[in-house]
Amino acid sequence: MVCGGFACSKNCLCALNLLYTLVSLLLIGIAAWGIGFGLISSLRVVGVVIAVGIFLFLIALVGLIGAVKHHQVLLFFYMIILLLVFIVQFSVSCACLALNEEQQGQLLEVGWNNTASARDDIQRNLNCCGFRSVNANDTCLAILGVWLTYRYRNQKDPRANPSAFL
Repeated sequence: MVCGGFACSKNCLCALNLLYTLVSLLLIGIAAWGIGFGLISSLRVVGVVIAVGIFLFLIALVGLIGAVKHHQVLLFFYMIILLLVFIVQFSVSCACLALNEEQQGQLLEVGWNNTASARDDIQRNLNCCGFRSVNANDTCLAILGVWLTYRYRNQKDPRANPSAFL
């Protein structure tokens, strides 16, 4: 009994597809959790993550059924779809590696300037204001929080002893 035979290949393919299923459910769950707790307000981002999760779940289901039943047609389509996904991932990876740091910064700044909802989420979650510098005309809750905290910290408590400052 050497690993690499029919039973070992079948079990490895089933385990791989179960892992894909868990990852897909995790993607869908995290996207739903993020929108449920208000961490992400961009419906496009959540929609894309949920769509990728559903796509991965369906592919994993096709692979799992094909592996368990040794269904030649399902395994062929599963193999072709995985090859196409690999080509897309490889192409995106090469494109990302081809950009230098300045081009990455320009691309990120274009995205920053064109997505107001994502910008608000980033500023709220990371406590920052602006992409490269703070714009005085924009309202930024992070600066407001720092200012209120600074002001409150340096105020005297009216219930405390009047001779004590802090």
